[in-house]
Amino acid sequence: MSTPKPRRSPKPEERRRDPERTRGLILDAATAEFAAHGFAGARLSAIAARAGVNQQLISYYFDGKEGLYRALGERWRQRQSELVSPGTPLPEQIRRYALEALNNPDGVRLLAWSGLEYAGPRTDPDQAPRSERLRGYVDEVHARQAAGRLPDEVDPACLSIMLMAAAMATVTLPHVVEGVCGADARSPEFVRHYAEQVSLVARLLGLDPE
Repeated sequence: MSTPKPRRSPKPEERRRDPERTRGLILDAATAEFAAHGFAGARLSAIAARAGVNQQLISYYFDGKEGLYRALGERWRQRQSELVSPGTPLPEQIRRYALEALNNPDGVRLLAWSGLEYAGPRTDPDQAPRSERLRGYVDEVHARQAAGRLPDEVDPACLSIMLMAAAMATVTLPHVVEGVCGADARSPEFVRHYAEQVSLVARLLGLDPE
């Protein structure tokens, strides 16, 4: 019985004939590279090597580093729309975002890097759509306050920021998690427990639907 031949990797010209697959390979590789090094530290040569494609294909499909980064932003927004559908209660939204530490940790790191490298709205093409999305979130919190579910002293915008930061903590503060909880911040058991706790706090604050 003959031994099966190993499957060969597609040649570059074959990848060009399958643009969606090639784009996907590049985006996956870029997610890992940008998540590890941020925009400033990421290298296109490293992304091409991760993806197994010619570096020129990145320029061909994405018009360079900035275009590739914007495409990742669009992918992140698509992920968010799939993660939380309209009408999802706020505590459940927070729980799902906290679980991204398991399901999409590189996406959470990308979000953290975007904050660390933020240089102001003039250099951020996503500022306007992001602000619109975030205002919708804050409006939900404000509606709970208007209904008497939150004390008047609470600033809905500040509370929203606190909850968003809390949802990211297992990715952004793993050393604090280990120091305070004595747990591995990457442990699925701990992340699930933490997500439930963050959701519980949101419910106790009165952010559940009436």
